[in-house]
Amino acid sequence: MRSLRSVVVAGGGAAGVAAAETLRREGYEGSLVLIGAEPALPYDRPPLSKQVLTGAWEPERTELRDAAHYAGLDVRLVRGRATGLDVERGIVRVDGADGGDGTFPFDGLVIATGLRPRRLPDGRDLAGVHVLRDRADALELRAALLAAERAGGRAVIVGAGFLGLEVAASARSMGLEVTVLDPLPAPMMRQVGPRIGAAVAALHRDRGVDLRTGVGVKEMAGEDGRVTAVTLSDGTTVPAGAVLVAVGAEPVVEWLHGSGLPLGNGVECDEHCRAAPGIYAAGDVASWINPRYGRRMRLEHRMNATDQGAAAAQNLLHGDVKPFSPLPYFWTDQYDVKIQAHGVFPEESDVTIEEGSVEDGRFVALYRSGGELTGVLGWNLPARVMPYRKRLLEQWTPR
Repeated sequence: MRSLRSVVVAGGGAAGVAAAETLRREGYEGSLVLIGAEPALPYDRPPLSKQVLTGAWEPERTELRDAAHYAGLDVRLVRGRATGLDVERGIVRVDGADGGDGTFPFDGLVIATGLRPRRLPDGRDLAGVHVLRDRADALELRAALLAAERAGGRAVIVGAGFLGLEVAASARSMGLEVTVLDPLPAPMMRQVGPRIGAAVAALHRDRGVDLRTGVGVKEMAGEDGRVTAVTLSDGTTVPAGAVLVAVGAEPVVEWLHGSGLPLGNGVECDEHCRAAPGIYAAGDVASWINPRYGRRMRLEHRMNATDQGAAAAQNLLHGDVKPFSPLPYFWTDQYDVKIQAHGVFPEESDVTIEEGSVEDGRFVALYRSGGELTGVLGWNLPARVMPYRKRLLEQWTPR
């Protein structure tokens, strides 16, 4: 075990919590600070687009742990936003830090500052145009959807990825008319390709969603400072009582500019999640070399955040003992459908339905590239996915 006196974890989401818990579980007894940019206790994000948005859960139910848990681990929770890193002196600077002077020394650091949602240039100053990343966003969007429903208005969702479609399903369950827009020819195209994307399109259209693919947003119109319509690239106009912009997110790394850390599409790390001596990154913000595929990856998946947070903490504490080589995994819940996927899904993949059928709404799809199995996707068949996941795992053995 390395001799560490002070560890800072910058980022209060799932990756940061996993890193802090792993450090204590692995025997680290020194000072441990967990910095979170939000005033709430660290919480889970997947329920925001579903249970919190629909009102099925109170926001507090998303908390990953209660306050007593962190106290029991002797983890100091700091509310504030990381604004700078001095690598040579070993200092993280925090704006608005409670109970401190805003500088936190370390000899070990885990960066887990996550993502920031992208916004469209048009409509950013109009009331009623929303993004969804944190709990406050979810509550504001819920209020906007409820107001639109009462007024007989329509929800317009820009972006047909996981987030946009989960919100579309939630909004339909709340009684709203919903239009979803995306410039690609099928929803979830980048994640699952055109064949399964077509099944996703049918799922939403069968539930009454006005799904328009192959079109972008030209501009947003408003009255008295509030959005009223969205004009599309094909010249048509869609009325809007509330708009969600779900066009992806970017890693929160601007606070690291000037630090000397390698920054690209995130914090660039090696196969051990190490960005510099004593400095590691985990979760959505981390771009690392996955030995399983021999290339750099950055995954915005919930389970990866927990697994990578734990891996980064172990390597920080024990000295790069194990490369982080996961088989990527993601899931999404939309209406009564659970989609689970393991592996990678190259754009040129050959997709076959191995079990069940798309028409019956229960199937397993296999993705192959160059004749090699690369991914498996289950649609309401979770148990039948696991044998194929095992095959994917057995295709590569860590050295």
